[in-house]
Amino acid sequence: MAKVLGILTALILALSASIAYKNKAKFEDEKVRAATAKTELDNYQKRQAAQAEGVDKVPEKRAAADAEVARLTAEQTALQAKTAELNAAKEAKAATNASNKNKIEEAKKQTSSVGDLPTLAAKMKSASLEIEELSQTISSSEATLAQLTATSQAASAKANAARSELEMLTQGKSLPTLSTRVRAFYPTWGFVTLAAGNNAGVVGGSQLNVVRDGQVIAKLLVTSVEATRASASIVPDSVSPDTVIRSGDRVTASN
Repeated sequence: MAKVLGILTALILALSASIAYKNKAKFEDEKVRAATAKTELDNYQKRQAAQAEGVDKVPEKRAAADAEVARLTAEQTALQAKTAELNAAKEAKAATNASNKNKIEEAKKQTSSVGDLPTLAAKMKSASLEIEELSQTISSSEATLAQLTATSQAASAKANAARSELEMLTQGKSLPTLSTRVRAFYPTWGFVTLAAGNNAGVVGGSQLNVVRDGQVIAKLLVTSVEATRASASIVPDSVSPDTVIRSGDRVTASN
């Protein structure tokens, strides 16, 4: 009987040791997870400050873009006026040339003398040369105008993009062009980290979608943003009980 009790005692002690070992391993794993999450949370204020600094610079970019558009628009208007002036001068010279041609024809009919014809021919030749020079000047002006127009359009597009970005930031929305991935998932703490930050269009306080196979499987709320990474809490009740968020799941802006 004592032998049986000894064996039972040994089995119980072995089972207890096994359970204690597993509990210790699980406890150590939870400690690591907690430390990792705490590190993420401790950086929250620093990340928020970095995000605020990025938002503060958007009005400066917008003002610079608006100023560039205004300058290019003024140059374009001045060049258009100069082109119109040159076109008018060209038309005037063409009219003078036509008048001189008519005078030559009239002189040929009215007299057999050629005394005045050389003078008229010289004037016509001079007018023709001036017309050619004006044509070249107008061509050059039109080329410059086309270049300025293209530059102005590019500046306008840049300014519109800056305005759109500022509007999205003001509304607390991430940019529609955002496309990133889940870097890590922390189920115990209910949040994920993302493989992109405000450089890719992530905006603090905005809602994002987690997409898999073309379907939205969860929604996120951005809690902190840096240049190349971000953290987001999982919106309660946005994930079905049988769905587990995985590293690599695609993340997009929520409309």
